Amino acid sequence: MSDNNEFKAWRVHERDGQYQGAEEVLRLSDLPDGEVLIKVRYSSLNYKDALSAAGNKGVTRQYPHTPGIDAAGEVVASTAGTPAVGDSVIVTGYDLGMNTAGGFGQFIRVPASWCVPMPAGWDGRTAMIYGTAGLTAGLCVQKLLAMGAKPEQGKVAVTGASGAVGSVAVELLARLGFDVVAISGKADHADSLKALGAAEVVGREALTADKKPLLKPQFANAVDTVGGSPLAELLKQIRPGGSVACCGLVAGPQLETTVLPFILRGVNLLGVDSVEIPLTDKQAVWSRFAADWACPKTEQAARDIGRGQLGGALQAFLKGESAGKIVLDHNL
Repeated sequence: MSDNNEFKAWRVHERDGQYQGAEEVLRLSDLPDGEVLIKVRYSSLNYKDALSAAGNKGVTRQYPHTPGIDAAGEVVASTAGTPAVGDSVIVTGYDLGMNTAGGFGQFIRVPASWCVPMPAGWDGRTAMIYGTAGLTAGLCVQKLLAMGAKPEQGKVAVTGASGAVGSVAVELLARLGFDVVAISGKADHADSLKALGAAEVVGREALTADKKPLLKPQFANAVDTVGGSPLAELLKQIRPGGSVACCGLVAGPQLETTVLPFILRGVNLLGVDSVEIPLTDKQAVWSRFAADWACPKTEQAARDIGRGQLGGALQAFLKGESAGKIVLDHNL
């Protein structure tokens, strides 16, 4: 930060109905009011960031805007007791990067209630390798475990397995001893999914629309990151008493299904929100990832980009061409 409080941010402008993002220089006075000013060291890329950058008014209402629903860095000013100046923190979800200037800028100003202390042994880059996507994957697995999911029950499916959420879910479930079937439309990622621990990789044709209201049970439980028609087909293939943790809508927000999986097989559809949940719930999952839920293969495979590469990386999300975890390093 220079003497006149300037900093750099990747900001999206609306011009003649078109949305374009580029790096520009802002001042701290451009940031919204808030109790905590944070120097952002790292952010991570998410599908919601791509939607914001593309002008999706369901995500971001007003432009110009700085996306970035994730941020990790150090507190440089605080009017609250906690966090204090010098503390390392993680901020994900709530309104960050949606209608509040987000982690694609070198500074953010947010309420103290959005800040999670950095877990012991972690740094900002590690936190952002997981980011909202990892947090969501952890919450999905946590819900399945709470419903009694066990490896001995049978195969667990992960849809959208090549994506940011799916890839973490694959590795975490495999590390917990589950027989993971990774469902992905990216055939060229089969080897990387097996390296994460998937016992089997199948194409998205495994969830092709079928008029039958129920199909042969294939999976004991599942994590669904795509929604839409694939989720409807997945529900038809869950074993009696099994659960599906649902967290995404890449394939669409509509869910056309029957009640039969629920009333004839007792299938549980579990909604997973990573945005507005209590801070303590987020902190619990972060702490597990920093300890017994660590996903070293995901951490090793993550790639870093600078602000100048954001445009292309976000376009890849929208085209369904993005895979694995991408970290924005403000030092690049």
